[in-house]
Amino acid sequence: MMNAPTAPNHQPAFIRVLAHVVSYVFHPLFIATYVMAFLAYLHPYAFAGIRELKKTFMVISVFFNTAFIPLFAVFIMWRLKLIDSPYLRTQKERIIPYSVAMICYFWAWYVIRNQGVSDTVQSFLLGSFLAVCLAWIANIYTRISMHTTAAGGAVVFFLLQALYGPDPTGYYFAIVLFIAGLTGTARLIVSDHTPAQIYLGFLAGGLCQVVALYFV
Repeated sequence: MMNAPTAPNHQPAFIRVLAHVVSYVFHPLFIATYVMAFLAYLHPYAFAGIRELKKTFMVISVFFNTAFIPLFAVFIMWRLKLIDSPYLRTQKERIIPYSVAMICYFWAWYVIRNQGVSDTVQSFLLGSFLAVCLAWIANIYTRISMHTTAAGGAVVFFLLQALYGPDPTGYYFAIVLFIAGLTGTARLIVSDHTPAQIYLGFLAGGLCQVVALYFV
């Protein structure tokens, strides 16, 4: 069954510590900021014609909307005892935080799309918003992994850039693919997700980026 508990993990303590570090560094709420920073400072055309200061403000805006506000909302709900754990270990606990995230991710996309940025930037943020929406729906049936949802979205976004973008080297795609594999492995080691929930996250995130590409 999709929600069946996994068998106890007996990895060495050092491996589990590394898996926790990977899980925190590549937390799903940080992925949008990482990709935006890449597009702003490394991608040759995504922010073409936009001043450096404005690019920096856009990256900060995305971080504020897609990471800070959702994390702060979870912290407040935890302190008010609306949820039992800030780690959102149950499907029920995830309903309100996911709803907050949907609003924040929509606003991040809506604000950026009116700033004269390229379709590349708009497509990624729209795909991220759709992924949160799909995860919220999937949460009705199973506790889908948000780590791999975000990672899967990043992988497919960079794959599409390598195939159709202006800089089709595949170099960055390979790096992101490695990070996604590392993240998925870390979640298998330290989370109580089933393998099916982790693979479903990859699929959901990737699918949303493909859909977003055709709507931008």
